[in-house]
Amino acid sequence: MANVTQSNPVLGRIAARALDFVGNGAVVGLGSGRAAMAFVEALGQRVQAGLRVTGVPTSEATASAARRLGIALIGLEEADAIDVTIDGADEVDPQLNLIKGYGGALVREKIVAAASRLEIILVGSEKLVPVLGSRGILPVEVVPFALALCRRRLAELGCRPELRATNGRPFVSDGGNYILDCGIDPLPSPKKLDDALRDIPGVVGTGLFLDMADRILVGDGDSIRELQRA
Repeated sequence: MANVTQSNPVLGRIAARALDFVGNGAVVGLGSGRAAMAFVEALGQRVQAGLRVTGVPTSEATASAARRLGIALIGLEEADAIDVTIDGADEVDPQLNLIKGYGGALVREKIVAAASRLEIILVGSEKLVPVLGSRGILPVEVVPFALALCRRRLAELGCRPELRATNGRPFVSDGGNYILDCGIDPLPSPKKLDDALRDIPGVVGTGLFLDMADRILVGDGDSIRELQRA
């Protein structure tokens, strides 16, 4: 995902705007995916120009890119608090609730988001949806041992689980888990579904990020809109 800002100018612009929320000496959560990688690239340039920050990465891919760009990293256990996390999302509804996890880092992203004082999400306007589930996929991370049980229970809830695979083999998250991409319809009650999913033994986390985002920076052509939680 290197050079995202060059290949996608919209992401480059919103990533540059996100830098305004990063002060000197800040501890910054570094998300995963294309939008987050655009921010990591922009942050790396600012660090090379003298900005002092410490990053907490949400994936091994993000950690590798940050090291390459000279961004100092620490683990979550070393961070007393995370000042701001910059990440992307796959869906954003009008209440600033999210679906995340198409890139496979949903559990670590949720943990870092929960440890952050401020969660800022970068998206293109195409990620805005009237209701969560509009794109039809909800990732759910599960313990491999529980795969069969989780599949059955998810199907009983009306989800249509498909094991994520890469090159014919199950995709394995950085935490060593599998991901079931659940076919879903638009969700009238995301919290109700999230509660039911998390009650299934073996479910590690879901791609529903409810009441977690504080601001959304939306790139739409040459303009940037900022949405803020009421």
